[in-house]
Amino acid sequence: MNLHLAEISLHVAPGAHAVLLMDQAGWHLTPKLELPSNISIVAIPSKCPELNPVENVWQFMRDNWLSNRVFSSYDDIVDHCCDAWNKLVDQPWKIMSIGLRDWAREF
Repeated sequence: MNLHLAEISLHVAPGAHAVLLMDQAGWHLTPKLELPSNISIVAIPSKCPELNPVENVWQFMRDNWLSNRVFSSYDDIVDHCCDAWNKLVDQPWKIMSIGLRDWAREF
């Protein structure tokens, strides 16, 4: 998580400050986290998947490319997951539509 935050920090415009919404996973809020000075974390309430758009991304991937399958091995699982991820990455408009919230457009 520290490496991820450091990478995000590199892409924050000079003089700007990023606010990241995160669920309450242990690695998101651990005291061992090295939070860059240009990033703040806001923890979303637990058990609120409607506030966490990535939950919908995983659901979309499961519904469209990963469900109702029998995998022959661990490598087969990894291959299917990578294939699903790459299909999704090739559709940025789909990622945006999955993450949009009607109520958020009012602000």
